[in-house]
Amino acid sequence: MVASPATANHVLQRNLYPSCVQQSSERNHLIQHMRFAIRLLLAALFVSLTLPSPMRAQSSPPATQSNIAQSHLDSDGDGLSDALEQSLLVQFAPSFMMHPADCSGVPADFVPGLSTPKVEAENATIYGQVLPAKLSQESAPVVEIHYYDLWRRDCGPHGHPLDTEHVSVLVRASSPDLSSARWKALYWFASAHQDTVCDVSQIARASTLHAQEHGATVWISAGKHASFLNQALCRRGCGSDVCEDVRPVVIGKIVNLGEVGKPMNGSLWIASLQWPLAEKMSRTDFPQAPIDRLNALPTTEIAWFNPGRHPAQGVIAVSSTTADALGNSEGNTADAISVAGNSTGNALQKSYRNTMHALGTSAKNTEKFLDPKAESKQPAQTSRPE
Repeated sequence: MVASPATANHVLQRNLYPSCVQQSSERNHLIQHMRFAIRLLLAALFVSLTLPSPMRAQSSPPATQSNIAQSHLDSDGDGLSDALEQSLLVQFAPSFMMHPADCSGVPADFVPGLSTPKVEAENATIYGQVLPAKLSQESAPVVEIHYYDLWRRDCGPHGHPLDTEHVSVLVRASSPDLSSARWKALYWFASAHQDTVCDVSQIARASTLHAQEHGATVWISAGKHASFLNQALCRRGCGSDVCEDVRPVVIGKIVNLGEVGKPMNGSLWIASLQWPLAEKMSRTDFPQAPIDRLNALPTTEIAWFNPGRHPAQGVIAVSSTTADALGNSEGNTADAISVAGNSTGNALQKSYRNTMHALGTSAKNTEKFLDPKAESKQPAQTSRPE
């Protein structure tokens, strides 16, 4: 029997190339195993997708659970998570207007982990503090936020090393559920020579400053670093505050200080006696009395935080009303001084001169009442333009 050519050829290949035939067989087995493995993977995927959601949640990777725990971390133990505090610090961060050639540069970054403050760099770092606030008339959660610009030195008149300045904001949540609540600012505070005879700190409604959803604009005096909620107010200190030719400063970073007894991010130097930082962190900038006094004023005005320290300036610091109405009334000299909130400062000077004139007239009238002959004793004076 004679074999066909195809059969003969197959036999010839098997005899001549046995290794090739074996390799082909091994590839076929490998392909079959791969197909089987793919079927198993598809089956496992189908089963996992059809499982009830609670069972799938049990198989969540540890990393996800760690992230959840991190979001609830409360390092300073004040009832507000670190994540929420940082979010609020970023949302309401002020826009600082500073002189580009300030003699102390920009706010400093201090070495963490030390018990005494030591400047690490001057890079416009702002330090923050977030703490729960208590307002009797508020039902929704209210939080007080402090922003500290800490300087290497106060290099103005009567300067000193380590300058501690700050502004604050009082914010309210839209609901008790802090995880989903929206926050809105109620009041702003600016510290200017706080706790000194030159104290001209101010308080204002957030709506007056157009800073309810974000940070307010704050002017920083050159060298002295006092804070002002209106540029015209920079002239109202003891004469050494200047806020001219200022520029917005880009904040380098915002660092959460925590609380005095529970510092965060290595801010152990909070308690150092070299500066009054711990004292400022331990009290509220929004006591009820200044808020009540502010709320009794028109909604367009910025009020002095401590009106009794400057009776000539009175209760009101800045108003959108005109200066003339108050400047022409001598009886208002101890109660209010008002300037156009968007003016360049001319209205402020006019109001100030009117007030000084009223005070001078009052003094002369008092002197005449006590001593009728006093007027005849006064030397003649020549008038001069104001």
